[in-house]
Amino acid sequence: MNAFTAIRSRRGVLAVAAALACAAVPAWAQQASGPIRIGMITDRVGPAKPYAEPVAQGAVFAVKQLNANGGLLGRPVELLVEDDQGRPDVSATAARKLVDSGVAFILSVSLTPATQQAQNVTMETKTPHMTPSNSGDTLTTQINNPNFWQTGPLGSTQIATLLSYAKAKNYKRVALITDNSDLGQLTNKFFKAGLEKAGVQVAVEEVVPRGSTTAEPQMQKLRAANPDAIFMTGVLTPENALILRAYRQLGLKAPVLGNYNLSVPQTSSVAKGLLDGVVFVDAFDPDKPETKRFIEAFKKDQGTEPYNLNGYGYDGVMLVADAIKRAGSTDKEKVREAMQATKGFAGVMGAKGSSYGFPEGKRTGFDPNGMVVRVYEGDKQGKVVHVGAK
Repeated sequence: MNAFTAIRSRRGVLAVAAALACAAVPAWAQQASGPIRIGMITDRVGPAKPYAEPVAQGAVFAVKQLNANGGLLGRPVELLVEDDQGRPDVSATAARKLVDSGVAFILSVSLTPATQQAQNVTMETKTPHMTPSNSGDTLTTQINNPNFWQTGPLGSTQIATLLSYAKAKNYKRVALITDNSDLGQLTNKFFKAGLEKAGVQVAVEEVVPRGSTTAEPQMQKLRAANPDAIFMTGVLTPENALILRAYRQLGLKAPVLGNYNLSVPQTSSVAKGLLDGVVFVDAFDPDKPETKRFIEAFKKDQGTEPYNLNGYGYDGVMLVADAIKRAGSTDKEKVREAMQATKGFAGVMGAKGSSYGFPEGKRTGFDPNGMVVRVYEGDKQGKVVHVGAK
């Protein structure tokens, strides 16, 4: 459910980085048992690329760190990467290829339909499989695959967190503005239902079509409705930038609340100069101790400051490593049992004090109260102003 000028300049870098993460293996790694292989299915050329590549970059960094600290079970870790182009049929083929290559675990960093199709393979082969970043609410329910887990925050959790912030601010009448993409329309629908359930009146709804050159007509209608706050529920970054530009040009004063799309770095470049004071929901708290250590280590190694998408990939690999350590083996059933037993794993993502864990019978592991609301200070993603969905 799942910017990126820097990412574009790194075309092909992930393949090299994945190789480097496993290169120059020290003497301790040269064992007959060979490396522990983790597979990753990502999207390097398709619609999920802007999100998938930075998630994959975080995973590559995690493997590099593991190997620098002795690997797993006294063996090096090797990351095998496959590109599914965001296509379900290709994703299934990639999963089959990784299984045949002897991976102990597969991470999916692609679109929801592609990840669902790959699940058919991992269910059949009983291969542990997880998506560390996808937020689709149906990923663990449409297919009853006991070998699959999801650690990205559910879309419903993201919405509930932003609605909790709105409730704390005592907003009574709000406006919704979205785009006409399928996901934008679905997100708007969920926001509207949540607001109405909370007793908040939706005074006006507007849609900015994909490819528009201005959002002034829609924002003029929002201004006329005089809402207490404006919810941006669209997922298309160019259209969101148009909305923010019209908001500034028309002199609207109602606070703007952005969904998770406003947390991706592309927003800061595309909507430069338009973001100050806008709040948005995120899963990345820079003041969390685990996150601070990750930021410092990533900057030292990569030369750039990481952001939320990098953190998802990093946590995904580290959760897999933790399960393999506790299993004491790469036996698929033992690893499956260990992953399902995960509790209290404090990762890079999530608010201070939050942790990953899988309640009995559940395979979604992000803390329901682990999301935060942050505010833009100029064009920089700033401080946390609200925590959790309570």
